[in-house]
Amino acid sequence: MEFNPYLIHVKSEEHLLREFQQIGSTPVGNRIMAKKGRMITIRIDRIGLKAANILKQEMLAAGGDAAVHRDVAALSIEQSSMVLFGTLRQFEIVLPKLQMQPFGLKRLAVELEYVLQAAERTGQRTGLQCGPYQLPLGERTLIMGIVNVTPDSFSDGGKFYDVEDAVRQALQLVEDGADILDIGGESTRPGHTPVDAEEEMRRVIPVIERLSKEVQVPLSIDTYKASVAKAAVQAGAAMVNDVWGLQQDPDMARICAELDVPVIVMHNRHEPFSSDVMNGVIREIRKSIEIAKEAGIRDENLILDPGIGFGKTYEDNLAVLRHLDDFCSLGYPVLLGTSRKSVIGNTLHLPVEERVEGTAATVALGIAQGVDLVRVHDVKQMTRVARMTDVMVRRV
Repeated sequence: MEFNPYLIHVKSEEHLLREFQQIGSTPVGNRIMAKKGRMITIRIDRIGLKAANILKQEMLAAGGDAAVHRDVAALSIEQSSMVLFGTLRQFEIVLPKLQMQPFGLKRLAVELEYVLQAAERTGQRTGLQCGPYQLPLGERTLIMGIVNVTPDSFSDGGKFYDVEDAVRQALQLVEDGADILDIGGESTRPGHTPVDAEEEMRRVIPVIERLSKEVQVPLSIDTYKASVAKAAVQAGAAMVNDVWGLQQDPDMARICAELDVPVIVMHNRHEPFSSDVMNGVIREIRKSIEIAKEAGIRDENLILDPGIGFGKTYEDNLAVLRHLDDFCSLGYPVLLGTSRKSVIGNTLHLPVEERVEGTAATVALGIAQGVDLVRVHDVKQMTRVARMTDVMVRRV
């Protein structure tokens, strides 16, 4: 075709600006047009009927739109969820108007502004301070290697239960490319046998003490117990990985704030959602963020994990993997842990030891959607997958 028209799938504001530069438009105009060039879609819940009608009209007046429950027009329901869609410029027009409206719309305007600002922050963090180590964020995916000092882990339980074996495995993972080592003393697989804090410390503290002297990468303690986290950091760990997202041990958030180390808060729950899994995951991870903030954990120390395999069905896990970019838009670095998990085994019908390729697919997909860290058993292979994916997706 003479004019060669084709669709551009805009991935970021920087991507759009690059397209403007390539056609030679002016820098001043580019910045103005960038706010008009990307459609933003926002889901909100539990908005009152009057507020929903006002919000829809304001979006339409600005040139955007909003989807509401079919019964809103008939005034036959009290609340509705909504999906808003418009450009950044259109939201900038609407939000000040909402500030002057009743029915909770002033508060909603504040929340919407926060969501938009968080989306703008996504991918902007350039570093993660872990004790004496400064890890880069954004330029490449960070690899977290798994060291299970347990007799019953689903993947390698018992293999590295001895201190010497655990240290030997950790050293190999660093040689293979691990940026962080995640050391755990209690299995979190379905049906695992819980252990008390004393036993957990007995397993992990000697390993952390040894590794803190023998490796030049930060150590993470995989625990949901505050006393274990504190002892581990005192022994040399520089990060806490809580599979219960600060919601299991009431002292965990306070201790992590006092320790002032990066904290991975994972989404977890006892029973799967009945429906609308992505909405539920985001709602519940926000509770973890609130707990962290109230305890004094700094934003710079928060890392989110969608919790693949935890409190989710097979279909739930696939849904979360398809929509990781929604999770990444919360404005914090995101860790993805899919290594050898059942969602891979159930898809490929393969045992744990044959899930490397399936893990690789989830790692590549996660990086493409914006995750910053991946937690894996097969560090050498996944480092290669990450580096290849980084080259493709971290350049506009």
